[in-house]
Amino acid sequence: MSTKITRRHITIAGLSSLYASSVLAADDYPSKPVKIVVPYPPGGFNDTLARTVADKLTRMWKLPVTVDNRPGGNTVLANNLVAKSAADGYTLLISPLPFSALPALYAGKLPYDSQKDFQPLIWAGSTQNALVINNDRPMRSVKELIDYAKKNPGKLNFSSTGSGSSNHLSMELFMSMTGTKMTHVPYKGSAPAVTALMAGEVDVLFDNVPNVVQHIRAGKMRALGVTSKTRSALLPDIVPIAEAGVPGYEINVWFGMQMPAGVAAADLEKANRDIAAILREPDVVAKFRDQGVEVVASTPAQFAALISSEIAKWTKVVNEAGVKLD
Repeated sequence: MSTKITRRHITIAGLSSLYASSVLAADDYPSKPVKIVVPYPPGGFNDTLARTVADKLTRMWKLPVTVDNRPGGNTVLANNLVAKSAADGYTLLISPLPFSALPALYAGKLPYDSQKDFQPLIWAGSTQNALVINNDRPMRSVKELIDYAKKNPGKLNFSSTGSGSSNHLSMELFMSMTGTKMTHVPYKGSAPAVTALMAGEVDVLFDNVPNVVQHIRAGKMRALGVTSKTRSALLPDIVPIAEAGVPGYEINVWFGMQMPAGVAAADLEKANRDIAAILREPDVVAKFRDQGVEVVASTPAQFAALISSEIAKWTKVVNEAGVKLD
């Protein structure tokens, strides 16, 4: 008995073939080495995040996952490198809070589009910045710092991890809200900025709690306040800046990962699922919490929403504060 083949059979067969191919493609990812680009030098939490994820993904995926530190250009160099990379899921970017301020800081001069050229992958976690001061300086409170800065405009120097970084923006917002003026001295990363503070080359610094907490505990610098609404679990004796003389002051410092725009949905979902599982592992949660970072491990959509809202927020802050890149 013969079987009549109809157009419907052919259509179903074609759809089945396409479905099988898409499943195979998803199952095949990843099939070659993966690179995580960090827009800072080794030494800060952005690097810690990348290396923690890379180490565990290497074991999970049984493929090399390497970290590529690309500091410079106020993180624009690394961002642009990833934006121009192939949209195949094999190049990842560490994206912290400053990513959302760059569109306003560069006012249309970026070599990429911050929202169209990237695919948000995961909001990894959040922390606060701490306002710290060199031990040899006499100010021991936020109020004393404000009073001194008002009487001596431009005399105090503050370091940062670069123009447009979260610590630079934290200080710009602080100066705008307190009517003070201090001199910005940018460095290429947290480690040199913190070293400069301890050496007395600069007077004050805002930096991520994970980057300074051990130095504070060791007595190598003093903490005057934190940028969050509530106290940091790692620095319970340090008051929020909003309670120390600058009402309404608040900055949430977030860390995430992105890919170039256009990555296949199945590959994006797999990468997100596997990285989220890593971030939720008890040893990673404990390690990050010890450094002052609370794990979020969001979906791509949640991270995309955060970036969009943060771009709007920081555009307003940058414009109102008149922040200029050095």
